[in-house]
Amino acid sequence: MKINMETSKSLKRALWFGIPAGLLVAGACTAMMMMSPSKDLDLALSKLSAGGIYRAAIHANIEPVTVGRMHSWTVSLNTATGAPVEGASITVDGGMPQHGHGLPTVPKVTKYLGDGRYLVEGMKFNMPGWWTIKVEVDGVAGHDEFVFNLVL
Repeated sequence: MKINMETSKSLKRALWFGIPAGLLVAGACTAMMMMSPSKDLDLALSKLSAGGIYRAAIHANIEPVTVGRMHSWTVSLNTATGAPVEGASITVDGGMPQHGHGLPTVPKVTKYLGDGRYLVEGMKFNMPGWWTIKVEVDGVAGHDEFVFNLVL
């Protein structure tokens, strides 16, 4: 391939500006990923939903929760006044806010356990750090959601 003077100048310009810009972006991304979550991060695994319709508690069915291992969780769902919620449609999702990615799996509610408790299978965390677990509920009382924080 023949390179003329204009192409040579363009390549040099791209190297002089492109490499530093790329390093700057990579450094900023690395710094963001290495940041610790806020010291006042709400780590409660039991709370009222965003709209105040439901109260939920989540807990892992293994202790301790470890990175890289598939596990299940239980979602206990009640009305805001404490009555168990039966027959709700529940979806579970999550991710790492500081990394901008979701869970490496697609957790699903696989069984109603009675007394407002639902089994969620297919949870997995592929690295240590701050994770969010998002629970959306469609029930007789309406649609609402929860966001739980977890630090591994």
